[in-house]
Amino acid sequence: MQSVNFPQQVHRSSHDHPSTLGNIPSSLDHHGSLDDEDYNVKDTNLQLGERWPNGGRGWMSGGERFSSTYDLVEQMFYLYVRVVKAKDLPPGTLTSSCDPYVEVKLGNYKGRTKHIEKKLNPEWNQVFAFSKDRIQSSILEVFVKDKEMLGRDDYLGRVIFDLNEVPTRVPPDSPLAPQWYRLEDRRGDGKVRGDIMLAVWMGTQADEAFSDAWHADAASVYGEGVFNIRSKVYVSPKLWYLRVNAIEAQDVIPSDRNRLPELFVKGQVGNQVLRTRICPTRTTTPVWNEDLVFVAAEPFEEQLTITVEDHLHPTKDEVLGKITLPMTLFEKRLDHRPVHSRWFNLEKYGFGMLEADRRKELKFSSRIHLRICLEGGYHVMDESTMYMSDQRPTARQLWKQPIGILEVGILGAQGLLPMKMKDSRGSTDAYCVAKYSQKWVRTRTILDTFSPKWNEQYTWEVYDPCTVITLGVFDNCHLGSNAAARDSRIGKVRIRLSTLEANRIYTHSYPLLVLHPHGVKKMGELQLAVRFTTLSLANIFHIYGQPLLPKMHYLHPFTVNQVDNLRYQAMNIVATRLGRAEPPLRKEVVEYMLDVDSHMWSMRRSKANFFRIMSLFSGMITMGQWFNQVCHWKNPISSVLVHILFLILIWYPELMLPTLFLYMFFIGLWNYRFRPRNPPHMDTKLSWAEAVHPDELDEEFDTFPTSRSHDVVRMRYDRLRSVAGRIQTVVGDIATQGERLQSLLSWRDTRATSLFIVFSFCSAVVLYATPPRVVALVTGLYYLRHPRFRSKLPSVPSNFFKRLPARTDSML
Repeated sequence: MQSVNFPQQVHRSSHDHPSTLGNIPSSLDHHGSLDDEDYNVKDTNLQLGERWPNGGRGWMSGGERFSSTYDLVEQMFYLYVRVVKAKDLPPGTLTSSCDPYVEVKLGNYKGRTKHIEKKLNPEWNQVFAFSKDRIQSSILEVFVKDKEMLGRDDYLGRVIFDLNEVPTRVPPDSPLAPQWYRLEDRRGDGKVRGDIMLAVWMGTQADEAFSDAWHADAASVYGEGVFNIRSKVYVSPKLWYLRVNAIEAQDVIPSDRNRLPELFVKGQVGNQVLRTRICPTRTTTPVWNEDLVFVAAEPFEEQLTITVEDHLHPTKDEVLGKITLPMTLFEKRLDHRPVHSRWFNLEKYGFGMLEADRRKELKFSSRIHLRICLEGGYHVMDESTMYMSDQRPTARQLWKQPIGILEVGILGAQGLLPMKMKDSRGSTDAYCVAKYSQKWVRTRTILDTFSPKWNEQYTWEVYDPCTVITLGVFDNCHLGSNAAARDSRIGKVRIRLSTLEANRIYTHSYPLLVLHPHGVKKMGELQLAVRFTTLSLANIFHIYGQPLLPKMHYLHPFTVNQVDNLRYQAMNIVATRLGRAEPPLRKEVVEYMLDVDSHMWSMRRSKANFFRIMSLFSGMITMGQWFNQVCHWKNPISSVLVHILFLILIWYPELMLPTLFLYMFFIGLWNYRFRPRNPPHMDTKLSWAEAVHPDELDEEFDTFPTSRSHDVVRMRYDRLRSVAGRIQTVVGDIATQGERLQSLLSWRDTRATSLFIVFSFCSAVVLYATPPRVVALVTGLYYLRHPRFRSKLPSVPSNFFKRLPARTDSML
């Protein structure tokens, strides 16, 4: 193994074993232990939820759903001012009407509503929020003014509130009812004409008005940027697989009647274009019987376009017939039952405008035989299979009951780096995005600070514990009028739910790591509070024996290439649809959260996967060294014990398997003391991000196709990267299987390990009581059983093994 080297590999001393991931090249020793500590997850030991009413938690009546409140975040108080409407406002001196607006003033902060033209009884229904920590005045003033085209705006009246008299309202209290207030003169001499309806109260970020409120700390944002700073919840579009089975065609006449056509079928849905193979026989009645699978999203905006084309020569295809079909025409199936096929008449491509030609075309038409359906029994993957947050099929009627609740408190960030220049100084306008299942959440943007405090809490239903939530921090570059800007990525955090103990609050600070062309860089730290609440422990244990994906993935599986292509199309659809929301969740954000470039070639990532495999072999090497010490009597006590155990197993061979499982049982119990206490996170050493060579980074951040010189080199280089990317994935899959085997007894997933050690103990007892010949006979007959007695679905041990965690969660 030591002879295996990579191009451009950082030099290691001759006695360093390649399986030792902890060895860092001497050129990087200047990082020191401080940087190693900075890259680790830190426990913040925050006391959350104590100041919230009733401890911050509760159950809804019936106990079927968990009712979440804000007990995983620090309580933040805000002064809320709801401006509803006004009536009987005085008209302007020059006109018979006015263009009123409201200005809310608290100390140095001013917020204003939009003006409403020519209305004496306007309605605004707008909420203003002022952070209690920044309040520097004891008086709140609400002004009503008349917008003037030229000159100074006219003053219509005001209302003054003493902040000491403002009531406090905390959900689940009902919203505070607004009241009518008579407007006063500016000098306070008396009442003037007009009334305004207001509600003023002191509340927290749990208030329903919080997300849509105008915040005083964002007063500098204007125009469309106001919508881009608010917290929002998004839902991914409902995705379907569209299966088009092109069976055959009839009477396809080529333009050149003297030759038989080489026919194939091409299907298009939006930007997705697929084609069948060319019919092996030249004929006007071709047969293909080939599937084309597309991704479609509700609501179905695109149509399916089917064309039958003749392959004239390598650079030219001629369309002979075409048909366009709406998605609503197709049947939705939930299982593997067959779907009825139909014949469709093909419209001759570009047929004549003369009425005689049209009548002739209607009398005689080419036909195509298709079987088309929308697949509801598959899970449409829009994220990497290593970091899946959802495994449910498309059809809602196939969903099972949730097994738990995931609550995440996004507290804040520390030590963020400046991402852009503003007023000749560095600035960062940070917001956080979290993605789990079909629900995306986006916190509000905190302006111009390197230590933003969001303190927002979100909840998701959990249907499978072996899933991953992804959180990313971004710099908002859409606060002004620059629509072409891209939100910069600050870092990403992944948390696998199966590594969390049930009903425990995890309060940790996660480093935000980003790989740049110059190396790995820590961009700051993200502070989170996470709790996974289980509704039924027995149901969770049952999940571990179930297939990872819906049945259709095993009854009618897709090829590896199909899965890759369909995932790429699904990501594009999700990014497009979320980019059309208001405010938009932009394409660069969605692609970063979904790991759109994870399949690209990287020498660094390939090297990291190789050394992951080598680290697995290091355990075998250690066992060989230990056995060699036993043979050479380095430790006489160990050698004697091994000889005694060897003689017992030779004398009583029926004890061999019970001893093995009992040994694993005791190892599992022993390792419980050393179980990981914190969730895993990005590991720079495991990812080989610290020891990467500059030339490898230049290759990793190179464009695809490459921007380097010479056309031939470019072609070969891209081909090499494409092939090597697949090899890299295979190597990573091998490493993942070995790490899952290791995690059986490591207590990384406490529920899985507890299940396995109980199984080991029971197996030890059963195998002790069962004669070895019976065990061998039953095992052999089971593996040699007739295919009639086999199921296409994976077995329970296989399902359990696929759900075990691996170190992929810690890969950059």
